[in-house]
Amino acid sequence: MPRGLQAKGLQAELKQRVPFTSPEQETYLSLLRTADTLQARVESRLKDFGLTGTQYNALRILRGAGPEGLPCREIGERMITRDPDITRLLNRLEDRGFVERTRARHDRRVIYGKITGAGLQLLREMDHPLEKHSREMLRHVGQEKLKELIKLLEMVRAERRYSRRHADSAE
Repeated sequence: MPRGLQAKGLQAELKQRVPFTSPEQETYLSLLRTADTLQARVESRLKDFGLTGTQYNALRILRGAGPEGLPCREIGERMITRDPDITRLLNRLEDRGFVERTRARHDRRVIYGKITGAGLQLLREMDHPLEKHSREMLRHVGQEKLKELIKLLEMVRAERRYSRRHADSAE
């Protein structure tokens, strides 16, 4: 970087001497850095409850599914971050008594995951502290800016659905 010029924002944070090649590159890296920062803060709070972010996400999905539970494949589809081994994830939660699994009557190959009473109790204990933690992490942004950010992020994710649809129709 030429003398007298200071890197700003993400470039300074990453101690990068060379400017980004495009706004798209900077945006992409900024999203990754922000997600990592927020995730690390949440993971540190989840440690107080003995869970990882992935385990917490799976428990919340199963709570939302109700008493019938969900097929393991669908749990994987609903995860915020992809986990290639839902079976192992559910094994760990089952070992701790938070989840139980049963085979579907209509197709014995399909396995359903269901949250247990202990899993529901744990989530009830976590709900308020984690909601408060989430608000504290983002309160400095303000409600209007958060709504704007949500819309922008939805636009980014919508491109993925658009691309997938066009790829499917081209075949």
